[in-house]
Amino acid sequence: MKKLLALLLCLAMVFTFAACGGNSGSSEGEGESEPAAVSFDDIDDNCESADGTYQIAMVTDVGQLKDGSFNQFTWNGVKMYAYENGKTYKYYQPANGSSATDDDRIKAMTDACEAGAEVLVTPGFLQDTALEAVAPQYPDVQFVFIDGWDTGLDNILGVSYQEEQAGYLAGYAAVMEGYTKLGFSGGGGGSNPACIRYGYGYAQGANAAAEAKGVDVEMRYSWEYGSSFSASDDLQAMLAGWFNAGTEVCFMCGGTMFNSGAAAAEAADAAIIGVDVDQSNQSDAVVTSAMKGLAQSVMVALDNFYTNGLQSGSLVLGAADDAVGLPVDTWSLQNWSVDEYNALFEQIKSGEIVVDNSEVADPSTAGLEHVTFVK
Repeated sequence: MKKLLALLLCLAMVFTFAACGGNSGSSEGEGESEPAAVSFDDIDDNCESADGTYQIAMVTDVGQLKDGSFNQFTWNGVKMYAYENGKTYKYYQPANGSSATDDDRIKAMTDACEAGAEVLVTPGFLQDTALEAVAPQYPDVQFVFIDGWDTGLDNILGVSYQEEQAGYLAGYAAVMEGYTKLGFSGGGGGSNPACIRYGYGYAQGANAAAEAKGVDVEMRYSWEYGSSFSASDDLQAMLAGWFNAGTEVCFMCGGTMFNSGAAAAEAADAAIIGVDVDQSNQSDAVVTSAMKGLAQSVMVALDNFYTNGLQSGSLVLGAADDAVGLPVDTWSLQNWSVDEYNALFEQIKSGEIVVDNSEVADPSTAGLEHVTFVK
């Protein structure tokens, strides 16, 4: 499985054109041109089936499908796999949006299963209660729990990431770039394991780079206004205050909270770090992004189900799988080279550098000697 993931992560994000639900293939015969390439955005967000059933479904996390982050890139993996393998697919968004309840998620999952889903992809830790209610009712359906864990059920595969490694790389890069006044704004109110790992890793990376450079850095660190992972006027006002007080770069770690960070940073001529995916195309304020291979890992999970049948337990992916990292082709860092990044990445990949993955929601208690946490 790791070899397959590494292969997928090395592939460019273009695939051979095919009709909705069709298989790809190269043209044969003299004089025939190569098929056109297709990207995620070229594929329809629903592939209608003749009888109204769908083989692969996704129930979205909080926020909208096209959030430029977690939902969107998980969905990219679903529809690309379906597109390339002749499967029908559909997404379901629970009622009440960012205020969706477990009952809303249960209904969306049940609707997907009743519509014939063979596999149901569910991104986000908030899906747990609904998954454990619905999965036993549909024992032949494969549930893929992105940002999840081993639930103990035979038809749920939890897929999680070593976000602390991606966060470490982002924090290290920020300090090596020359920033000494950093910020972190996290989603989930300090209860989301993935965001906690990102944030603690970010603080560890900043501390390590500060030690390497012989400097000390300041960091503002908050879970305020992030409980729903959504942009808000209150969040933007808080971040504007940070930038006005001297914060130079802020790691925006939580869905569309990014939009509040981008607006505040752009107004202050400051910088932000994106999360989960490369967000450089969403704002000129982005200097880099702490990424995990959402689309690719979904494709691995789907391929494994269709190849080997029902999967359970937990699949944990990190640097050793080339499943986390920074986007070196699009970052705007000037003072830290790609070669230096690659050397650090290899140290993490090999285990020479081990990033603590403890769920430390308040890194000011972690004894990081070169980071001072300020209000």
